[in-house]
Amino acid sequence: MSVEPLHPDPLPSEPLTEDQRTALSNLARKLAGHEVGFISIADARALTDLGLAERNRSGWRITAAGEAALAGAEPAAPPTAEITSPDAFKPKG
Repeated sequence: MSVEPLHPDPLPSEPLTEDQRTALSNLARKLAGHEVGFISIADARALTDLGLAERNRSGWRITAAGEAALAGAEPAAPPTAEITSPDAFKPKG
């Protein structure tokens, strides 16, 4: 018996609707402690299905995946090393 992960993809493969982005933005503002207006239950449920929000006792809450989707985050590129000319290491004079 295999168990499928609840949310296999951390970011949705389809773009969010404008209403879903607004709801996600409101959830992020709510998490930051700001007062927000009405959040559509249909949009919040859609975000939950995508793994971008979750429901708890106090209402809807944005997930880390939701924050990443809102920011349009992609995995950070590894830091690049600065290439220094070998001449930089020669004694001057």
